[in-house]
Amino acid sequence: MIKGNNLKFISFLLFMSYSMAIEAGMCEYCQNVEEKNVEIKDDSLGLGPVVVFGKSKVQQIKEGAYSVNAIDVKSKVNSMTDLTNLISRTSGVNIRTEGGLGSDYSLSINGMTGNSIRYFVDGVPLSMLGNGMTLSSFPINSVDRVEIYKGVVPAYLGGDALGGAINIVTKKGHRSFIDASVSAGSFNTYRADFNSQFSLNKHGLLFRPQFKVDYSKNNYKVHDVEVWDDLKARYDTVSRKRFHDDYFSAMGQVDLGVEHKSWADQFFVGASYSSMRKELQTGTVQSIVYGMAERKEDAFNIHVRYKKRNFLTDDLTALFLLSHTWDHSVTVDTAFLRYDWNGNYMKTSRNEINGKLRQYRHYKRPLTIARANFNYDLNEQHTLTLNYMLSRMGNKIYDTAKDYYFDSYEYDVTLLPSNDLLEKHIIGISYDQNLIDGKLVNTFFLKDYVTRVDVEQTYMSSTTHSDDVPNHSVTNNWGYGLGSRYSLLDCLSAKFSYEHAVRIPEAKELLGNGSTIYANLALDPEQSHNFNLGMFGSFYFGGDNSINYELGAFYRITQDYIHLTVNTAEGTAQYENINDVTTRGFEGEVRYNHGRWLQFIANASYQESRDMEKFLDNGNRSATYKNRIPNKPWLYGNTELILMKDELFSKDDKLRFSYAFQYTHWFYLTWESYGYKPSKARIPSQYLQNAALTYSWNHERYNLTLSCDNIFDTLCYDNFKLQKPGRSFMAKFRLYLGL
Repeated sequence: MIKGNNLKFISFLLFMSYSMAIEAGMCEYCQNVEEKNVEIKDDSLGLGPVVVFGKSKVQQIKEGAYSVNAIDVKSKVNSMTDLTNLISRTSGVNIRTEGGLGSDYSLSINGMTGNSIRYFVDGVPLSMLGNGMTLSSFPINSVDRVEIYKGVVPAYLGGDALGGAINIVTKKGHRSFIDASVSAGSFNTYRADFNSQFSLNKHGLLFRPQFKVDYSKNNYKVHDVEVWDDLKARYDTVSRKRFHDDYFSAMGQVDLGVEHKSWADQFFVGASYSSMRKELQTGTVQSIVYGMAERKEDAFNIHVRYKKRNFLTDDLTALFLLSHTWDHSVTVDTAFLRYDWNGNYMKTSRNEINGKLRQYRHYKRPLTIARANFNYDLNEQHTLTLNYMLSRMGNKIYDTAKDYYFDSYEYDVTLLPSNDLLEKHIIGISYDQNLIDGKLVNTFFLKDYVTRVDVEQTYMSSTTHSDDVPNHSVTNNWGYGLGSRYSLLDCLSAKFSYEHAVRIPEAKELLGNGSTIYANLALDPEQSHNFNLGMFGSFYFGGDNSINYELGAFYRITQDYIHLTVNTAEGTAQYENINDVTTRGFEGEVRYNHGRWLQFIANASYQESRDMEKFLDNGNRSATYKNRIPNKPWLYGNTELILMKDELFSKDDKLRFSYAFQYTHWFYLTWESYGYKPSKARIPSQYLQNAALTYSWNHERYNLTLSCDNIFDTLCYDNFKLQKPGRSFMAKFRLYLGL
């Protein structure tokens, strides 16, 4: 009996060759496993060895109707410390951080940036674990693969993504195991991951605990910063270490449940807790230095998940999830001090972040998520999927600075406590076809977005526009799209996808982040027409040589594009709408494999987003018409070389070496048409090189990795010319025990 996905060709000594196709569903929650008996006939002339060509789940996803990258994480978990490093090396993706570990970051997929991208874990919004949970703080030991959807997002994910989505798929299985790792490195950085599963009794009760802890002082050097020299009576440019950038995060989650019962394929109840502490060193620009401000966040979550095949009727798979998160963040800015890069300070009459009065500001953002997914197989070629997602987030704001400075009147009395609400109902239905023995795959989908916003806050109304919008509003928007893939040969397949996408502003965009980003209650939803065209294929040569390639082009027409605008004078920012933005570009990736010992990957991406609003609201011609959107990379690429050697010292060991090179072309920091071009501020071209060496022994039970990032200590920048860490070293030990 053969059991698997897309098994293509079988041959065996003294028997005739036999080929067939086994297809499985593409949805993580509705996979069908097809079983077939195979009878092969005698062939007295057959002399070849056993050859089995198959396709992994990662490869199947890449070859679907959507424009998508899929990354096999479990094969690289030894050498990686977080997901951001891995994702940033894929084609069409660019991740920009504002500093070291724990810093805010912006992720771009095919030119669409930031909150236009939605993040999911097994199809559920990542925010379920708390707003402080990010790609870098997610436990990498628990990840099986990462799916990166570009421009067109499957209806079953249930999000209102505009430019794409990242879905983290966690490991599944029935065996008991312990998977733990610890790492330590430069800038006083320490990280630990623990993921496990235990079968508690003969009735199949499963217990799944996982934990993650990160800490870093982030005390790397920044260069060319200005400090006052008393002897010279002038400002000099010097190099200084960051002195107020400590970061700590901890996350724990436990799930208890059963699998493969007559009444449930999966039933789990669980809870999680996450905590984050982050000192703030700078605002959105590096010239403004903080020495006391900080941000704290705690989140507690409970959830229940149920899945059943043949639910109520044959061929209907149902998945239900209910989750509630208590999320409490605090921004502390109570010091009337002004710091410089020497760590010196002088007393002032204003706070550090926005030059106003003392703040000990609380943001309580409880989040309720409810999800229902139904997948019905009409027959082997046709499937219907219905998905409903409710996301309900509160936003209670109040300030307790007075309590901490009861003997002072200098606290912010202009803030009136408020309790806002952002509620989304997203309904998606899709129809999938698998035709011509799997050569033609089609998907058609429709999405409905219903949004409710209740706003009480009136703080800084001239800036946040709280007086310009109704206190209560309900809106309804429709989205739709399609995708198609046709495989002519193994070496040539083509795909096309389109979506009219809608994205509701996030709480961070509408209501601010509590520190450096102001609210903008007048933000409109983004809407975009997204087109993708691609081709891919594989070539197999003599021996164990193969080449896989992927080429793609994309085009986006976006109305009410949400863009972060920075006030460089005070180091704060606010999200604003740009009426008309067009994004276009292309990308490509080539992967070469030689047996089990060599792999080479190269990709490149070109993209440009331009302001296509010709006239302003007052009728004047826009000065930024056809300008590239500023502070945004438009040309970048990656190469990676991986060398592997089995049985180096014994029959059960393995050595793996990887070298990665990342290139980012220079780009302007502000609008191209502003100022004199030769003297305009711009982020220069960057060349980043990383290397890692992993030794595994006892069948990969024990794994030791040594890595170096930014090998040549080059000066690299990111958002608004914030400097990234220089050369750093990391050592990681991972233990995997199958029980």
